[in-house]
Amino acid sequence: MMPNLPATQEISAEEIAHLKTWIGKTETTQDVVTLFPVQALASTFNQSTSYQMGDVLPELWHWLYFLPNAPLSEVGPDGHPKRGGFLPPVPLPRRMWAGSRLTWHHTLKIGDPITRHSTITSVTHKAGRSSGDLIFVTVKHEISNLEGLAISEEHDIVYRPVPKETDQLAAPVVIEETPDWKKEIIPNEVLLFRYSALTFNGHRIHYDRKYVNEVEIYPGLIVHGPMIATLLVELLHEKLPNRRLKHYEFKAIRPLFDIHHFEVNGKVQDDGKISLWTKNYEGYASMKASATLAD
Repeated sequence: MMPNLPATQEISAEEIAHLKTWIGKTETTQDVVTLFPVQALASTFNQSTSYQMGDVLPELWHWLYFLPNAPLSEVGPDGHPKRGGFLPPVPLPRRMWAGSRLTWHHTLKIGDPITRHSTITSVTHKAGRSSGDLIFVTVKHEISNLEGLAISEEHDIVYRPVPKETDQLAAPVVIEETPDWKKEIIPNEVLLFRYSALTFNGHRIHYDRKYVNEVEIYPGLIVHGPMIATLLVELLHEKLPNRRLKHYEFKAIRPLFDIHHFEVNGKVQDDGKISLWTKNYEGYASMKASATLAD
């Protein structure tokens, strides 16, 4: 039998107040920038695997580290760790990476011992127009190596209810800009499996087609939000290979599925910033991003 997700659509004021008590909660974890995950992600992206100890870690590839490792007995029906612990126990069943804002202070290198200090900075309730309540949780991560603070990151997580037949889809977003660069991406099960494995992401929406079709009512496997954000940065570095990022931010707009191709796009703005976005097979935006280059 397929697991059923709870059908919670609305959250009481008392529940919201309880969730807000998680604001200020902190967690510190340690890791090492090991070589194999970098080589494995490079091969997954059809790039050179010639990385060696001491090489600079590509931007956003720090998501290969500080991975969750909950025992299997503590995993929920969606494949994520059960609610509670560091993150608040939001009762809404759908959990997605909504966006991030990152600043690089200096680079990480393969072989570095690294520490991540995380703080829950906000828990926000929003009433959906037609599909019930939404809860947004923002976590601030500060990642350091022996040289000090290397990356500051704010990570937004959105919790949503299971959809109803009467729900109305959000109006699609069309980006009218003509890109300076674009590239077609053809996702498949192996790409999604590899990224899930490399990030130890057990969320079933990325690999369990029966679950995603029957329980979460999506037409296909969902392409990982952080992988899409990374592919946008990889496009930038294909076109500007000698530049580094100072700041990067992105926001998920609409999911992408493995059953259709999508495009990553980029454009240099007059102020020197880089606009980046993805379009699904229908031409609608699925993620918008902005990058500021380091001097």
